[in-house]
Amino acid sequence: MEAINFLDLTPGMVAILFLVGFIGGMVSGFIGSGGAFVLTPAMMSLGAPAIVAVASNMAHKFPKALVGSIKRARYGQVDVKLGIIMGIFAEIGVFIGKGFMTDIRKQFGDTGTDLYVSAIFVVVLAVVGGFVMRDALKSRISAGDDDQEHKTPKLAQWVQSVRIPGTMMRFKSIGNKEVSVLFIAPLGIATGLLAASIAVGGFIGVPAMIYVLGVPAIMATATELVVAFVMGAGGSALYAWDGFVDIRLSMIILAGSLFGVQIGAIGTTYVKDWVVKLIMAMIMLIVLVSRFFKLPVYLSNLDMIDKLPAATSSLLSNISFATLGLALLTGALAIIIALIKGMADDRKAKQAAAAVLADASS
Repeated sequence: MEAINFLDLTPGMVAILFLVGFIGGMVSGFIGSGGAFVLTPAMMSLGAPAIVAVASNMAHKFPKALVGSIKRARYGQVDVKLGIIMGIFAEIGVFIGKGFMTDIRKQFGDTGTDLYVSAIFVVVLAVVGGFVMRDALKSRISAGDDDQEHKTPKLAQWVQSVRIPGTMMRFKSIGNKEVSVLFIAPLGIATGLLAASIAVGGFIGVPAMIYVLGVPAIMATATELVVAFVMGAGGSALYAWDGFVDIRLSMIILAGSLFGVQIGAIGTTYVKDWVVKLIMAMIMLIVLVSRFFKLPVYLSNLDMIDKLPAATSSLLSNISFATLGLALLTGALAIIIALIKGMADDRKAKQAAAAVLADASS
């Protein structure tokens, strides 16, 4: 097996990682995905092997997720019960996913895990990002109708209607309705499996809670932070046991993200569900493009396709890196703009309400 390659941390590299962590934390607090879908590709683009990037992200994820979940719990957005139950099942998926990663590395080396992680990113981001974008645009059209915007999806209505004796549990996030734990179990396992493979369980966890269980987007993104905390603790321990966690990367990313996650969490209190979905989908699709450009490079290095000229490989890598930078910048700006606009709208609404009360009292 190849020796584990860790990044050579220069002052410039530390500064970049801190900034990446800050933006990743902001995204995490806002959409509840843990932010690793930008952090993992960023660390890979900076030279970390995929398995080290995934392991180090999982190690930094659970304390950050804890901070974010506590912050959003103060706004009443977290379903702790659902998060813990999904997190427990997610640990099973983490164990399976970690096994896949280590087996691939044994057979194909670090480049094999790079290809594996990037390919999963492309497929998952295309499916989930496209679906969430479509739903966000539909929700935006009907944003003026609150009942329409928060309408429970048909699949979730069916799931909530199924009664399986001995397995039913009640959750506040779906209006104190009951759902069978047999539906939650596969969702949790799939979330953990994906998290251990690419350090991003929220791609499954958040949409699953929204579209399968019927949890509102704001609460789904917040509850996912609880899931991320539970499975992140277990997953980082599993990877650390085999020496794949670069604690330096974890601490630098964590230091930046602890600041960003609070800004993102505050932003959710001022925006509508469709805005959260739109920003989530937008970042997903840009990261997809970034990872797509790296696939030919990895395939070439593994001799699965004809060897690419060095100039071509360099060009594709540079395009991938630049696109990732665009995703980070776009995500940060979108969240900040949504936060500022939401706060302004909220202030206007309060002023209007105060004016109405003043007129009524006079």
